Amino acid sequence: MASADLNIDLDALAANWRTLNRKSAASVQTGAVVKADGYGLGVVRVARALARTGARKFFVAQAEEGADLRLALGPGPEIILFSGHMAGDSDMIGDLDLIPMLNSVDQISRHFETLPKAAFGIQLDTGMNRLGLEPDEWSAVRQVISESSPHLVMSHLACADTPKHPMNIRQLDTFREMTAEMNAPLSLAATGGILLGENYHFDVTRPGIGLYGGEPYSDAKQVVSLTLPVIQTREVAADESVGYGWGWSATQPTRVATLGAGYADGLIRALGNSAYVYADDIACPVIGRVSMDMITVDITELDHEPKTLDIISPYQSIDTLAGAANTIGYEVLTSLGSRYARRYSGAGL
Repeated sequence: MASADLNIDLDALAANWRTLNRKSAASVQTGAVVKADGYGLGVVRVARALARTGARKFFVAQAEEGADLRLALGPGPEIILFSGHMAGDSDMIGDLDLIPMLNSVDQISRHFETLPKAAFGIQLDTGMNRLGLEPDEWSAVRQVISESSPHLVMSHLACADTPKHPMNIRQLDTFREMTAEMNAPLSLAATGGILLGENYHFDVTRPGIGLYGGEPYSDAKQVVSLTLPVIQTREVAADESVGYGWGWSATQPTRVATLGAGYADGLIRALGNSAYVYADDIACPVIGRVSMDMITVDITELDHEPKTLDIISPYQSIDTLAGAANTIGYEVLTSLGSRYARRYSGAGL
């Protein structure tokens, strides 16, 4: 087969949720962030596995994602929209029992006018300057919002991946000030915030990347492995080049394997001449440019002709691969293309 295998261990996913749930304070409810199609791994399988494990609050970015998730989970679990109540979403939010995190005075007005009896949450800007009500806006509407019993009041940490960053304490203090005497569940911590400790946990935590095996949760179980098929091998003589643009040339006779995945499959071009693939624990460097459908690899050190090689494996995490491209594990996961044969294991399958 020419397609690569993307293997997804749902038992590892569930174990990561259970561990992050235990790391959350005892009185805290642990949700799960499953936006971007479950971080690229397939939201239906991912969300159902997490629901079986105990998650009851699910966070997505957009109403359309919420609709897909409601179809997968059925009635019952809470589905919360980070982007809030956007124009044109009222019917979807109302019909599917979605909970928008209202981010602005305009969104508050839209929600109260179109769905006055529907649940909602409030997002506050405590310094990230991305989404949410700023302190002066919040002061103007706080009394009305408090009387309307918001389902959740949340903010988002900008620097939780860096535990000693002063922004963490600054945002924590601002969140406490903005929510003082609020009679509503509060949420500040995603994965990084959970690891910062109980002061950041409040009533609801929202683990995301840590569920899928990514940093900053360094003890996470690996959820994903990616195995690429070898299409062809060849001998390349010294001074010959490989791939587009003379991007790599051999300094000695080299055995080269061409693998069946490229930037159309989420292996971004920056991986060229910097990443590795693995034959068990033996590293084989990616050489030349990443093409749309292929990468080329130096397999001179192998004592056999491989049929497949691994680019995400126990020997190379999503974050290690991301480092080779000067990016982050989030981008690696969410860029995984649709051509992979997704193979799920565990969680009752």
